[in-house]
Amino acid sequence: MFQALLLEKDEAGFRASLRTLDEAQLPAGDVLVRVAWSTLNYKDALAITHRAPVVRQWPMVAGIDGAGEVIESTHPDWKPGDAFIHNGWGVGEAHWGCLAEKARLKGDWLVRMPEGLSARAAMAIGTAGYTAMLCVLALEDHGVQPGDGEVLVTGATGGVGSVAVALLARLGHRVVAATGKAHEADYLHRLGAAAVIDRAELAAPGKPFQKERWAAVVDAVGSHTLANALAQMRYGGVVAACGLAQGNDLPTTVLPFILRGVTLAGIDSVMAPRARRERAWARLARDLDPALLDAMVEEVPLADAIARAHALMDGQVRGRIVVRIGSA
Repeated sequence: MFQALLLEKDEAGFRASLRTLDEAQLPAGDVLVRVAWSTLNYKDALAITHRAPVVRQWPMVAGIDGAGEVIESTHPDWKPGDAFIHNGWGVGEAHWGCLAEKARLKGDWLVRMPEGLSARAAMAIGTAGYTAMLCVLALEDHGVQPGDGEVLVTGATGGVGSVAVALLARLGHRVVAATGKAHEADYLHRLGAAAVIDRAELAAPGKPFQKERWAAVVDAVGSHTLANALAQMRYGGVVAACGLAQGNDLPTTVLPFILRGVTLAGIDSVMAPRARRERAWARLARDLDPALLDAMVEEVPLADAIARAHALMDGQVRGRIVVRIGSA
């Protein structure tokens, strides 16, 4: 028996609750794991609050992310006692997830824990931080270097934004953080932001071609924010787009692309191949300051995850929420 955050939907409506389940109820998979730590991402919060149709089959154990150790395995790459990280692959949406003491997963989905990184730290980073690193890698792969100019991070107090600010600043970039939470400016400066701007400067409809400013952008917002960022790119600039907090539309033109040679790089964290995941996690273990990670993390027990998911959706959370599973 084990504890899990179970999402149910039937004639009685939707319910999210902490339930005791039997191991025999777990779905198919070639690796059985003990989850020590998990986290709450934006998509987790959408599922737990039922504010968007994230869950594709019912009932569902929530939790995109998990870290802990392998209990049993028939997969050739994994043996009992191995430390793992899991992100994405439809877990918590179409396959029972990791906001639970146990999970049965596919070995091909798992990444080995990098040396020097704990399970708690890995979940403090979570999909949000892993996505931020995928964005940083995309900027680097397209030639962006420290000293090229200002790098904009939108949604900067969120999970992706917070980690992106910390990573980019530590790598030597001048980071400008955009946020709607003016009272969090000190927090963003502590993470390494050189300047903080009001998200309202980017959120309204703007001209399709504007004064050049940004050498690179990490955008988790989409819609008019992304359109304005594109319109303000310097020649040859690169935008890594990974989110849609404002919306999934993109009201822009081809002008930034054909007149300034701007690159728009799409970032997918859910189905990214293992090699890309391993590269991102190795860099996170090396480049993310543990002290700054601690500054952006709130730790809660599994029993509080539902309440914190609602708070996240209501804009009452900054940074990352790490979830302690059982007595981890």
